[in-house]
Amino acid sequence: MPNWFAYVLIVLLVITSALLTLLVLLHRGKGGGMSSMFGGGVSTSLAGSSVAEKNLDRYTVLVGIVWFACIVGLGLWLKLELAEGAEPEALRAAISATF
Repeated sequence: MPNWFAYVLIVLLVITSALLTLLVLLHRGKGGGMSSMFGGGVSTSLAGSSVAEKNLDRYTVLVGIVWFACIVGLGLWLKLELAEGAEPEALRAAISATF
């Protein structure tokens, strides 16, 4: 597989990690949360959670799935690169370029 594939996955992983952290922090805890600042408590349904909270749940799950796919994709890429006998220098360069 080409090196650009790994770079794309690493960039996606960094972006989704930051987004996932922010989305989890926006969730309402036991005593309220940051989501109430953005209209989380404006309208409630019969289940007791607001529309904003349900949408926040959906976005969190979606970003979590993309994050998980990036992790699996990077693992598979690394396994294929090592199976093909890739030079350790090339792998080290790909890893060091991201950090």
